[in-house]
Amino acid sequence: MDTVDTIDTMERERIAALDPGREKCGFAVLTLDGSVLLQRVIETAKLEQEVRAAQQSYGFSVLVEGNGTTSREARARLKEALPDLRIEVIDEYRTTDLAKKAYWKAKPPRGWRRLLPVTMQVPPEPVDDFVAVILASRYIESIKQKGDYHHE
Repeated sequence: MDTVDTIDTMERERIAALDPGREKCGFAVLTLDGSVLLQRVIETAKLEQEVRAAQQSYGFSVLVEGNGTTSREARARLKEALPDLRIEVIDEYRTTDLAKKAYWKAKPPRGWRRLLPVTMQVPPEPVDDFVAVILASRYIESIKQKGDYHHE
């Protein structure tokens, strides 16, 4: 595969990522070049429907899932609902801390909160969607290092 083919594949190919939780999940869809196409927090109760709808819209064949506490349950539900979807489990170590930093970078504090260091603040909304983006980015980086750009 030459460089042009590799770049074209990276822009076309898409992966999804899931940070599963008891009440809510972070969910994201990225291209292999790292562009975020979808990033949101979804209700765990609607997990299968949300992932199915996103798969129909974005056409991913791989879902990267964090290995947290509720990952086994989420993975079992998705395997039953979407048997053709390949699920890759990835380490969640320190993703919440990284997600908080990414949140503040994307949405800097305003007003008097600008005066406080963000390390002393808690984001006013869930950061699970940022965790999903971080999980996807880790996976993309790992396949780039292996030189394995094409997953079908």
